[in-house]
Amino acid sequence: MRARASSEAPAAPAAGALYRTIWRWHFYAGLFVLPFVLILSVTGAIYLFKPQIDRWEERAWLDLGTHGAVSADRQRDAALAAHPGARFNHYRLPRADGDAALIQVVAPDGAKRDVFVSPRGEVLAALDPDARLSATLGRLHGSLLLGQWGDWLVELAASWTIVMILTGLYLWWPRPFRGAGTLWPRLALRGRPLLKDLHRVTGFWIAGLVLVMLASGLPWAGAWGSAFKWARTELGLVKGPQDWKIGAESHGAHDHAAMMQPAPVAPVPAGPPLAAFVAKAMAERIAFPVIVLPPHALQRFGPPTGEDWTVTSEAQNRTLIRTVTYDPATGAETSRNGFADKHVIDRVVGTGIAWHEGQLFGLANQLLGAATALALIGLSVAGVWMWLKRRPAGQLGAPPPVQGVRMSWAIAALIVLGLLLPLFGASVLALLVVERLVRELRRLAPASARPG
Repeated sequence: MRARASSEAPAAPAAGALYRTIWRWHFYAGLFVLPFVLILSVTGAIYLFKPQIDRWEERAWLDLGTHGAVSADRQRDAALAAHPGARFNHYRLPRADGDAALIQVVAPDGAKRDVFVSPRGEVLAALDPDARLSATLGRLHGSLLLGQWGDWLVELAASWTIVMILTGLYLWWPRPFRGAGTLWPRLALRGRPLLKDLHRVTGFWIAGLVLVMLASGLPWAGAWGSAFKWARTELGLVKGPQDWKIGAESHGAHDHAAMMQPAPVAPVPAGPPLAAFVAKAMAERIAFPVIVLPPHALQRFGPPTGEDWTVTSEAQNRTLIRTVTYDPATGAETSRNGFADKHVIDRVVGTGIAWHEGQLFGLANQLLGAATALALIGLSVAGVWMWLKRRPAGQLGAPPPVQGVRMSWAIAALIVLGLLLPLFGASVLALLVVERLVRELRRLAPASARPG
């Protein structure tokens, strides 16, 4: 019995008031974020494989052969004929010869459709781009399908998860240092001591990966992303529009501004045909998916295109993106830019987004991200299991509050986190106000009405 107690008990300094206070913060942070961690880990692990999901969804329109192939203009005309009144928005090059082309059209009310047209000009299917599997999964991951409120909730959970990881690292730090139970679990243990070792060791090894994953997602988040966008533009840090959306618009959500207004109708360019610009796009060998946009087309990010034809990539690995524009009358190249031409801030954010989506270095990135998500799920399950084993029957079993603890540096860290993570800071202030109100109500309550 004594051996078991010593295997679970922290070192002497860990019994101090500061340790117990941070343990209390860690406990409540974990209790709050647990359901969100499970949902976001599962959906995020699946979304990492978006290219494979999209290809599986399009499997019936691949490898159709090239016999009798028609021009890109004929394919576009077939898509428009199948959707009377719609206008051409963009042409996505097939990944390989014989695959169907994706031609996006926009109805007069702004609704978009992805029309798949065979190499022979046959309309095969039309999908709502916002109802596709990966788009729906992305909205579930980014906003829980709850719009702006869901986005704020996810950002709040992500902020508290950062706090949970940081407080967990403080609790993990061995006093004194020892490898067993710190860098590797002591598998000879049983029951709760083994769970504690697995929780501590797994948490340490994935902490850095989880923090990078969370930090790289913040530029998309509603509150944090809006503040970053303001600083990026209003303070003059970066010139030009950012190429990612924020808040509920991210992860494949509807572009409500575009859908609430009639789609602008641009005149058909009198210069080279679509096929000429498709050929130029093929010659560029840009990363798939490669799209060709006519003048004034609606882009996924930012305002509509300008007066030129645009060839660009929508690859999730933003380091591979390259954009080339062409004069609509002559077909001459008018501009060219790539990832290296962006400001260093945008390059850092773009690299982080590519990492977050599992596309920075291919399959290895996907597998590493999935392993991190699965480990985070296991970490959460182990934490709950330990809590259920420890808590008294019928009680929450939270670590008790500690009075009179000196936490000057911890309070400073809390203030810094509150400034860096605005929703976390607001939630802490709200908690402090609620706690103060409850304390005052208890003080003012008649003695007979007080519990105990």
